Amino acid sequence: MKKSPVALLMVVDAVGLSTLEYLLGKYPGKLKLPNLSRLGLGSIVLPEFKKRFGPAAPGAAYAARVTQVSATADSLVGHREMMGVLDNRTYDLFPDGFSREYLGELEKRIGRKTFFNKMAGGMEAIELNAKEHERTGMPIAYASKCDPLIQLAMNEAVIPVPEQHKIADTAFALAMEMKIPITRAIARSYIRNAQGEIIRTSNRHDAVLPIGQGTLVDILHDAAVWTVAVGKTSDLVNTAYHAKVKLNKEIFLDPALKLRFVHPKKKDTNPFTIQGTINALEAAHTVYRPKGTFIFTNLVDTDSVYGHTRDVAGALKSIEEIDRTLPLILGRLAKGDLLMITADHGMLHREDYGYHNNEPLPFIAYRKGCDSKLGGLKTGLLPGLADIGSVTAQFFGMIKEYKAIVRQSI
Repeated sequence: MKKSPVALLMVVDAVGLSTLEYLLGKYPGKLKLPNLSRLGLGSIVLPEFKKRFGPAAPGAAYAARVTQVSATADSLVGHREMMGVLDNRTYDLFPDGFSREYLGELEKRIGRKTFFNKMAGGMEAIELNAKEHERTGMPIAYASKCDPLIQLAMNEAVIPVPEQHKIADTAFALAMEMKIPITRAIARSYIRNAQGEIIRTSNRHDAVLPIGQGTLVDILHDAAVWTVAVGKTSDLVNTAYHAKVKLNKEIFLDPALKLRFVHPKKKDTNPFTIQGTINALEAAHTVYRPKGTFIFTNLVDTDSVYGHTRDVAGALKSIEEIDRTLPLILGRLAKGDLLMITADHGMLHREDYGYHNNEPLPFIAYRKGCDSKLGGLKTGLLPGLADIGSVTAQFFGMIKEYKAIVRQSI
């Protein structure tokens, strides 16, 4: 069977270049990033940090600093811009929580009381309130410190996952009815492990603001390019995919790959995402897909586990582990296949919390086995993160259609 073309876009969540430079400045130890170095990451950091990286492989990859053009530094906004949606709207945070009118109506609709209703970090809100939630069955309602959304944390043993998802959908629909300016309502699923530790799971569910226009995913999907979302990308660019991959149990991790958890209590989910990406790559070259495959992957731990908690060492170890697994990815690309690596926003470390930040972002692109960079694909055709979509669209012969959707949102 003739191999069909594959493009993989990997988003390393919240690792903008200013964030990476901050982490490096706070961490004097040796950093092991040989594969990202060869792909050119060291060539796009500020001069004082270049010595922390190995040399780039001559002519192998394209690496640049890009800045999103959308107004808000947010995972949803960043991922959508990569797919051609430029968003100049701004959204509100809720430092005093949500109105009693809103929560009262939500409680009527879901048949459960809520409690807490403060602005808080995700793990902070759960750890403060888990016992009360587990005693009463009331969802923990709280506002994000950096995203315009409502979160409802629930133990999977207390409220079943399908009901959790319905609660988030109801919360978002009600917010739209009441014209509350949020982009998402999130059901934050968690469990307790055998030691009683709180572990957030990939059963989280995001009820999301409608996109309101076509995206690159739609163009590819309609052209019979097989589209695969791995991790939370389908929650953010919430449109039609041929497959959505969310693994969350260790039994699904192939021992031969030797994927590793970075967090000592296995609170990270990147091993599952890497496994899901590898599964998608292997299927792309073994299952008949005549128009090719586009895989859209988000590696969330550098945001949710190590970013908002301002864990410098943990964030860098997580990036090192992504680097260590890159040969597993590269080895499953065929000649001519395209790999792209970027971030959706940065993470500004303040004294109290890590906040999303609009800053220069990495755009690394590599086309396997091509003598010239990207085998003739052009960069710089469109502004900001939309240029990532432009390279992808060219790869699949869809640049005219892609430019048309980008023009809709300018």
